[in-house]
Amino acid sequence: MGSGLLRRRDLQSAGTGKRPWGRGGGARGGPCLGGPCLGGPCRVRPPPRAQIARVWPVSALGARAGSLRTCTYRLLPHFLSSVSWAPDGPDRGRAGRRHQRLGRQLPPESDPQGPQGGAGGGQRAPGRLDPLRARARRRCLRTRAPRNSARGGAGSPDSAPDHPAARNRFLYVGGALHALPAGLRGLLRPSPPFSKPLLWAGLRDLTAPQGRDPDETVHSFAERRLGPEVAALAADSLCRGVFAGSSRELSVRSCFPSLFQAEQAHRSVLLGLLLGIGQSSQPDSALIRQARAERWSQWSLRGGLEMLPQALTTHLTRRGVTVLRGHPVCGLSLQAGRWKVSLGGSCLEADHVISALPASVLSKLLPAEAAPLARILGTIGAVSVAVVNLQYQGAQLPVQGFGHLVPSSEDPCVLGIVYDSVAFPEQDGSPPGLRVTVMLGGSWLQALEAKGCAFSQEMFQQQAQEAAATQLGLKEPPSHCLVHLHKHCIPQYTLGHWRKLESAAHFLAVHRLPLTLAGASYEGVAVNDCIESGRQAAARALGLELDR
Repeated sequence: MGSGLLRRRDLQSAGTGKRPWGRGGGARGGPCLGGPCLGGPCRVRPPPRAQIARVWPVSALGARAGSLRTCTYRLLPHFLSSVSWAPDGPDRGRAGRRHQRLGRQLPPESDPQGPQGGAGGGQRAPGRLDPLRARARRRCLRTRAPRNSARGGAGSPDSAPDHPAARNRFLYVGGALHALPAGLRGLLRPSPPFSKPLLWAGLRDLTAPQGRDPDETVHSFAERRLGPEVAALAADSLCRGVFAGSSRELSVRSCFPSLFQAEQAHRSVLLGLLLGIGQSSQPDSALIRQARAERWSQWSLRGGLEMLPQALTTHLTRRGVTVLRGHPVCGLSLQAGRWKVSLGGSCLEADHVISALPASVLSKLLPAEAAPLARILGTIGAVSVAVVNLQYQGAQLPVQGFGHLVPSSEDPCVLGIVYDSVAFPEQDGSPPGLRVTVMLGGSWLQALEAKGCAFSQEMFQQQAQEAAATQLGLKEPPSHCLVHLHKHCIPQYTLGHWRKLESAAHFLAVHRLPLTLAGASYEGVAVNDCIESGRQAAARALGLELDR
C-alpha cells in the first residue's frame, strides 16, 4: 500500500491535448465508483480552463498498475507532484514487483504470457503503452490470433500460419490433455473430455428459458444454459484459471458480464454474443492499428512485463514527479472536508483520494465517518496464488499451445500450466530452455491458510514439479526454478458483488465523499482491467465531463 500526492500545477497546458476516449465504469462498464458516469460508453472531454484555475491536491493510494496508470493519464501528469508506495515483501518499494522478470539467471517472468487481447480493456491494451509507445513498438512480442478469413497472398504477413499459442488451449482431465474443441468439427463430433458434441450445448442455450434472478453463480448459469458437463469441466476450469476461485461461489454477472448481458438482452448467450452485446467503440492509435492488423492475441515485452511499471515510473519522474518508496499508509482521516493521509512519521493532505488498494485493505484505513463504506469493502475478499516458473534443458512439450487448465475435480492444488516457451520463445535465454509456469491455489491453498500452515518455497516447488511431471511428462529436474507466493492477490467477485458496488457508489454520492475507487477489487482482475480502471479514475478525479 502507499500514497501519492497529485497537484494541478501546469494550468496553461492542462486544457490542451487530444480528446481521450473511454468507457464509464472501468473496463467492464459497471457503475462508476465515485464519478458522475453510471456506466456505458462515454466520451471524455477536458474541462474548460476556467474550471481548473486552482491548485487541487489529489492523493493516489496503491502500488499496482491501476494506480500508476491513474498517474500517467493524459492530463494528470500536469498536476502530479509526488507518488509514493510501500509494497510488502522482499521487493519492498520496487516498481513492478508483481510483474517481475525472473532475474538474470532465469529468462521467464512471473506473468510471462502477457496481457491478452479481447473484449473490454483487452482490446484497448496496446493503447495503454502511450507513455512509452515508441519503445513498445520495438520491444513488443506478440502471437497471432486465428484468422477469420483467408487474406493476403504468399509471403504476406497474413499468409503466415496461425500461432499455436493463439489457437490451441487444453484441459487436463482423466490423466490426459485434451484440446478444447474448435471449428465446425468440434461442434458436430464428440471431443474429449466432453461426451457429446458441443452442438447440443448450443441447442440447449437456444431453447433454455431466460433466468429471472438478478445474479447467479457461474456454475448455476453454465449448468442451466449449457448443461452439467460444460459447467463441471469448462466453467469450473475457467474460473480457476482466471480468478483462482470456485465457479460455485463466483458471480456470473460480475465475473463474466458479457454472458449475463447476452442472456438478459436476447434470452440466449449465443445470440447475444453473435449480435455484439456489450461491445463499444474502440479508441485508435498507431499501435492499436498495428495490433489489429497483426491480430495480436496476447503481447509481452522483451524485458518482461516488469518493464511496464518501470517505464511508467520513469515517465513520471522525467516530468518532475518525485517517487517515494517505502511509505505505508497507516490511516485516513477527514478534517474540514480534506483528507489527511497518515504515512507513519509524516502525512499528506489532499482534497481528493484515489484508491487502487485492495478493498479489504482500504476498509481498515477509512475513518469513522465512512464506516458503512468500510463494511461493504471489507466483504470483498481475495485469494492467494503461488506462481512457480520452471525451466528445463533439452525437454519438449507433448503438445503445442498456450497452456492447459485443470478442473477442481482433477487436482485441487493445480490451477493450470502456461507453456511460456510456445508463446514467447524469444525469452528462453541462451542456451534456450523450455519454460513453463505452474499456478497453484484454489481450495487447497485456502484450506492451508485457514489452518495457519507455514508455507515454504520448497513445498510449492515440489508441487509444481510433480504437476509438470504428471501432466506434461517433464520427469527430469528443472535447471532453474523461481517461486512467488502472491498473498490475497485476486479479488473474488462472489454472488451479489454487483450490489456491493452499487451500495459503495450510492454512499460516495450521497455523502459526497472525495474518494474514487479503482483497481482489481471492483470491475476486473486482469492487468488490462486494472489499467483501464486507473484511466477512468483519473478522469473522474479531474472532474472531466463524461458524455455518453
